[in-house]
Amino acid sequence: MLKGKKVGLRARHEDDIPILRAELYDDVVNGSRAEGAPWRPITPGSKDPRLVVDDKAEGLVPFSVVELEGGTLVGTANLWGIDNHHRSAHIGLGLLPSTRGKGYGTDVVATLCHYGFVVRGLQRLQIETLADNHAMLRSAERNGFVREGVLRSSAWVLGEFLDQVLLGLLAQEWKPDSQG
Repeated sequence: MLKGKKVGLRARHEDDIPILRAELYDDVVNGSRAEGAPWRPITPGSKDPRLVVDDKAEGLVPFSVVELEGGTLVGTANLWGIDNHHRSAHIGLGLLPSTRGKGYGTDVVATLCHYGFVVRGLQRLQIETLADNHAMLRSAERNGFVREGVLRSSAWVLGEFLDQVLLGLLAQEWKPDSQG
């Protein structure tokens, strides 16, 4: 397990899947804002490709996020689009609605930075998030990410186009204890 200050990132357990599906993806609003595709219901008991881990997939490392104190599941996180040639990857995370606002997002981003820069030896990490996702923007910026641009009207979410903000962080800019 990778440990942050408040949360740990561990392998996805089979027991995590129904909780993550119910709290993050079965809800039309949460699912639509989190995915780059239209929301659709997934049949109970089927293999949900967003949550089932393929340990052979080189470009994706998914984690379940748990509280360090007590081990309660609080969300999901991943490094995706890993490019070993350019030594870059993207960060993604989703916290269960009941666990938001407790500083977990900032800690998850910090722990993913440690994984990307120290464990994987990457040079660049990138985040794309909806422009109105203020919690994610705060979590990224508290960890040293810099706003690099706005992708205007690039996300179709529940009947409207929304802007996305592109943020980046380079290994030499990263300060392991920069979260605040």
